[in-house]
Amino acid sequence: MTRRRREPIYVSAIGAGRTLFGFWGLKRHAIGVENLPEQGGAVIAMTHFGYLEFALVEWATYMHNRRRIRFMAKKSVFEKPVVGWLMRGMRHISVDMSAGAEAYRNAVDALRAGELIGVFPEAGVSASFTVREFKTGAVRLAAEAGVPVIPVAVWGGHRLMTKGHKVGFFERFGVPVWYSIGAPITVTADQDPHVATAALREAIRAQVDAVQSAYPVDGTGQWWQPRALGGTAPTPEEAAAADAARAARRAAASGSRP
Repeated sequence: MTRRRREPIYVSAIGAGRTLFGFWGLKRHAIGVENLPEQGGAVIAMTHFGYLEFALVEWATYMHNRRRIRFMAKKSVFEKPVVGWLMRGMRHISVDMSAGAEAYRNAVDALRAGELIGVFPEAGVSASFTVREFKTGAVRLAAEAGVPVIPVAVWGGHRLMTKGHKVGFFERFGVPVWYSIGAPITVTADQDPHVATAALREAIRAQVDAVQSAYPVDGTGQWWQPRALGGTAPTPEEAAAADAARAARRAAASGSRP
């Protein structure tokens, strides 16, 4: 195995995360961890039902083979005084939403150098807790860099922190967090990225269905369960409408500034 450089900031952040998850007493259960590559580049394509999936997936990865994932995150996160310093120290990739070409090139270079790059193909948290339509970025990165895509579904992580619902302090204790890590998907340069993206989405949807079915807590009547499965989460249509209204408010507020 290739010797990895020392990264005290990243290791410290992982330690802090493990301490927090240990304090909460999270019950981690991962299926398919053998699909996480021991070396070489790969795109880690993840579900996005809550705000902590990035930390939860890194936790599972680090506990399996000590590898570190570089996540692509909005430029605004890197501009925050302390968080930005941490993000740069952990070698995550800044994404300017109005001009993403540089971030794309940086991600391809990192993949070719043998890094794991974490992406959320839905490009935002799904408040309905269902898999939304995917952007093509994950498969395009993999095809250009010549690396596989690893599909990852996380269920239960949204019960810790998510969009549109304030989670109570004691609700986080003892939450089961289930992962399904799928077999690597090869994407070639001659494939239609839309067709490849549709296949990736279907793979992840199947993984989500599997972990939901096996999840040890009955979600009937619960805020964190999709409406179609007996929960009270917003429907995909309701969530989309709320997202659109939120975006309109932000645009109006931005336009009102001098």
